[in-house]
Amino acid sequence: MTAAPAPDRGAPRERAAGALLAARARTRALTDCVDEHELTAQHSPLMSPLVWDLAHIGNQEELWLLRAVGGQEALRPELDSVYDAFEHPRAVRPSLPLLPPAEAHRYVADVRDRVLDVLGRTPVDGGGPLVEAGFAFGMIAQHEQQHDETMLITHQLRRGPAVLTAAEPPPAAPDAAGLPAEVLVEGGPFTMGTSTEPWALDNERPAHPRFVPSFFIDTLPVSNAAYLRFVEDGGYDEPRWWHPAGWEQVRRHGLAAPLFWRREGTTWVRRRFGVTEEVPPVEPVLHVSWYEAAAWAAWAGRRLPTEAEWEKAARHDPASGRSRRYPWGDADPTPEHANLGQRHLRPAAVGAYARGASPLGVRQLIGDVWEWTASDFLPYPGFRAFPYREYSEVFFGGAHKVLRGGSFAVDPVACRGTFRNWDLPVRRQIFSGFRTARDAEPR
Repeated sequence: MTAAPAPDRGAPRERAAGALLAARARTRALTDCVDEHELTAQHSPLMSPLVWDLAHIGNQEELWLLRAVGGQEALRPELDSVYDAFEHPRAVRPSLPLLPPAEAHRYVADVRDRVLDVLGRTPVDGGGPLVEAGFAFGMIAQHEQQHDETMLITHQLRRGPAVLTAAEPPPAAPDAAGLPAEVLVEGGPFTMGTSTEPWALDNERPAHPRFVPSFFIDTLPVSNAAYLRFVEDGGYDEPRWWHPAGWEQVRRHGLAAPLFWRREGTTWVRRRFGVTEEVPPVEPVLHVSWYEAAAWAAWAGRRLPTEAEWEKAARHDPASGRSRRYPWGDADPTPEHANLGQRHLRPAAVGAYARGASPLGVRQLIGDVWEWTASDFLPYPGFRAFPYREYSEVFFGGAHKVLRGGSFAVDPVACRGTFRNWDLPVRRQIFSGFRTARDAEPR
C-alpha cells in the first residue's frame, strides 16, 4: 500500500508562472465578454457580481503573494474588508463600495505585474513551507481558477443571449455501449489523501491508510436519460425516496426536475449559457443537489458512494497496491483523459474518455461533473490547517457534503484524484452530478 510519487513537471517557478498566466487569461475571457452593466449586476442572490469576483481575485493575490511572500506594503488596504468573503455574504455584496470594472481591471493588472516580479526573485526550494515548490503561487492560481468556475456559474444563471462559445465535447467511445453497468472494487486498505503533491491544499493532507469493504460502483456517471426515468416515475412526488430535509426543499420550492430543466409539451428542454436546447439523454445529469442525487439512488435501489469509496475507485491500482495521482496514472490530464478547463461548455457523453479510465475500467471520474458523495466534509487524521483556517477548517462538520472529481468548469491545476470540494446539500447551481454504489458484502 503505497502513495503516488511526487510529480516531476519541470521547475516550480516556470510551473507557477504558467498557472498564474493561464488563470488570468480565463478570468479576462469571462469578464471581457459582457458589458459594464452585466459585470456590476447581481444575476442571482446566490452569486456575487462578476466585478466582485474580479477584484477579490486581485485582493487575495495581493494579500498572499505581495504581502505574505513578498513582504510589501499594502497597495489598497481599504479593499481588504470589501473583498473579504467571510465578512460579507454574497447576497449583500452589490451594496458594498465595489471598484468599478475599469478600476478593478487596473488593480488586478497592477497586482499581477508586481507578483511576477516577486516570483522571479523568491526562492521556491528551501524557502519555507509557504513557498516550497512554489506553493503560495500555486495556491493563488488555484484560487483564481476556483473563482473562474464561480464566475462561469454566474454566467449560467444570468439571463440574456449567449456570450460564451466553446467546441463540442467528444462523443462516447466506440466501446461504451458494451461497458458493464458497475464494477467490483475489492475490499482492503488503500492510501487516501496525499503528502507528496506539492500544490495539494490542506484538506487533502496527510496521506493515510483507509480500509474500505468491497463495494460495487457505477462504471459511468448517471445520465440525463436515467435521471429522467426517475422524474417521469413520479420521483419528485414520492417522499419515501427523500431525506426529510430534501423533501422539505421539494415541497417548499416546487421542485420537479434538475435546475434549468422545463417541459415544453412532451419534450424536456434546458437552458445552458443562454441557449435553450433539448435535454441531451447521453450526457451526465447536471445541476442536481445532494438531496436529488440521494433520492435517485434510493429509487434505483442503490446509494451514493462514500468519499473513501470514490477515491479508492479513482486512485487505487489493484495490481501494484498503490494510489495513483489520477485514475489513468500519474501523468497530468490531457484532452484525451478528461473534460476539464472550460474547453467545452458541457459534459461529454457518458462513456467518453476511454484513456481516462481507472484500472478497473471506471470512466469520467475526473472532469465532466462534480460527483456528490455520501460523506460529510471532515478533516483527515493528522490534519493541520495551512496556511489559514478559513480555507477548510471552518467548513468541517455535518453541514457540508463532499463532491469529488471536478467538472468541465474546473481547471486541471485545481483538480486531482485527491482534490476535495464541498457544498451545502441544497446547492443546485453548481456543476454537480453523481454516480452510485452498492454494498458487495454485509457490513
